[in-house]
Amino acid sequence: MPLHTLRVAAQLQHWVCENAKSTRAYLKRVAEVVPLHTPIQAQTLQELPREIHKKGDHQGGFDARPLLAAALQGYDIGLVSEAGMPAVADPGSSVVRAAHQLGLQVVPLVGPVSLLLALATSGLNGQNFAFIGYVPSQPAERAQRVRSLEALALKTLQTQLFIETPYRNPALLATLLQTLQPSTRLATASGLTLDTAVNYSADVSTWKQRGWALDKAAPTVFAIGP
Repeated sequence: MPLHTLRVAAQLQHWVCENAKSTRAYLKRVAEVVPLHTPIQAQTLQELPREIHKKGDHQGGFDARPLLAAALQGYDIGLVSEAGMPAVADPGSSVVRAAHQLGLQVVPLVGPVSLLLALATSGLNGQNFAFIGYVPSQPAERAQRVRSLEALALKTLQTQLFIETPYRNPALLATLLQTLQPSTRLATASGLTLDTAVNYSADVSTWKQRGWALDKAAPTVFAIGP
């Protein structure tokens, strides 16, 4: 994380997060670089509801304004997600929307964003792309979705980005290799920002020749395009 982001985080004492336990662990790591203004035990951590984690911020009409009460009293509030950029492929957009509704200033802080890092390493079109979230977990529905995404990518030259729960990575990869045309380019980026990060990018026929595999435990971004 950039030093400026860590310095801002160290000054906060109010947070909205996915998980309080992991947020406390994050703050301990921040404190190793920049001393915290307020001890972790004295900070206020509010968790987003579980249904937001599963269904997303825009299904069910969740009102996040009560989570921002401290901001109306003059305090800055941090929004943090588990492993990425809040409100981008991670929960948090409901909190951002609520802040705008309340007339609060929203300040995005720079940090690693897996989608853009994956796109940059893919060799695919970075001028026209779409993130479509998760693909279906059922094999038949997953294959149908992959075919429709491929058709869109080949017709519009728009790169299609998507993700999956890590333990389903091998199943999704198998579907992609079985369903995509041999000349379609498939790119994957796993464990981004870690020392163990791995990324592959080649047409499907080359994937099959080289026998590349994906780690079940590594968060991975998939991308397809011409």
